[in-house]
Amino acid sequence: MSLRARVTWLAASCVAGAVAVVSLGAYLTVRENLYDQVDATLGQKAANVVNSPLIAEFEGQAIPAALLSLTDVQFALVDSNGTPINNITYHSPPIGHDELAVATGDKPNSIRTDRSTGTRVLAVPYRDLGALVLAQSLQPTKDQLADLSLVLLLIGGAGVVVSALAGTAVARTGLRPVQRLTRATERVAQTGDLRPIQVEGDDELVRLSHSFNQMLAAVAYAQDRQRQLVADAGHELRTPLTSLRTNLELLLSAERPNSPQLSDEDKVEIHDDLRAQLGELTQLIGDLVELAREDAPQLTRERIDMVDIVEQALARARRRAGDVTFETDLQPWYLLGEPAVLERAVLNLLDNAVKFSPPEGTVRVDLRHAGHGYAFLQVADAGPGITDADLPYVFDRFYRSDEARTLPGSGLGLAIVKSAAQRHGGAVYAGRSADGGALMAIRLPGTPDASLG
Repeated sequence: MSLRARVTWLAASCVAGAVAVVSLGAYLTVRENLYDQVDATLGQKAANVVNSPLIAEFEGQAIPAALLSLTDVQFALVDSNGTPINNITYHSPPIGHDELAVATGDKPNSIRTDRSTGTRVLAVPYRDLGALVLAQSLQPTKDQLADLSLVLLLIGGAGVVVSALAGTAVARTGLRPVQRLTRATERVAQTGDLRPIQVEGDDELVRLSHSFNQMLAAVAYAQDRQRQLVADAGHELRTPLTSLRTNLELLLSAERPNSPQLSDEDKVEIHDDLRAQLGELTQLIGDLVELAREDAPQLTRERIDMVDIVEQALARARRRAGDVTFETDLQPWYLLGEPAVLERAVLNLLDNAVKFSPPEGTVRVDLRHAGHGYAFLQVADAGPGITDADLPYVFDRFYRSDEARTLPGSGLGLAIVKSAAQRHGGAVYAGRSADGGALMAIRLPGTPDASLG
């Protein structure tokens, strides 16, 4: 059963249940009131007869004057045996045990429904002679109740039909955003078209549509980044691969018979180029793999001492820093995260600073509290610095300034730093150091308290 059918069925069922309860309550209330009216009418007529004065004798017996007005009910004056007194009766009412008990004085009065005749029977004592028995037909009352039942049934049925139509209309209108979502999902699955769907209104389903559009936008953004990454990677790989191919073809052609031979100096130069190009290619592929790993979901988080992370990265950086020295000022800082990811990010910052530092330069590394639950890790060098035009792009993937294009590197190191910082809820910044060189900073959340769980 479709959702629209279920909504329609639910609306009709709820209204049908409510109508049934209300109709049953109304019917029972009216029925009780009608029977009470019949009983009250019989009681009033019986009281009038008992309290009315006697008139001329009827077959030797005086009778109450009010008996002459009882033209719409059956009545009888009976003795303790149930025999009419001097045949004073009018369409003789049914006489049973209850009426005899009243005639004999065992009961003060009685009222009952005689199902065989369909009448309401009332018996009251009459002087010391016996009992006055009155009986009134219930057919008019039953007719009224039958009419009421028909009216309630028709009104209830109409209410159920109207509620079903209203439920269908509400379901059709309310589920229109769901239908749009369904069509959009099918369109995305079949064509890969990530255009957002039209959204109108402001309810839960509309907010769901907004969320779906945001998801489509996120998927489209991820696809664009993926395409850009592939395009940039292909562009960056083309240069070293072309150079490798050229050098290898040159070496192979020199080995052929009757071909010009290369001098030893040329061979050494080509071999050096091959090693450099292979190293550059290896670094680029490694950075791509690392960047893909950085973008993957976090699997485990553990307590990290950032001072230890920085010192481990410094130990690795010093081994390849040559005559460049490091000055450090590290304050305690702890956070939850992935140690390997943060160590790689710090190492990239240190290698970047070493690459642009002058001979016998100094790289300053500071880890300081910044308040509000954050700390800054700053790496400053004394190199040429970053131009104002390059500052907004230094953390983009494959971006390399004009000064850096002649230096080894893949253009992914700082992008890995940015990804690691964002992965841990932080951010990255670039600027100028006090020595005129580059200043790279990572802002990381955490605490100086070593008891961090």
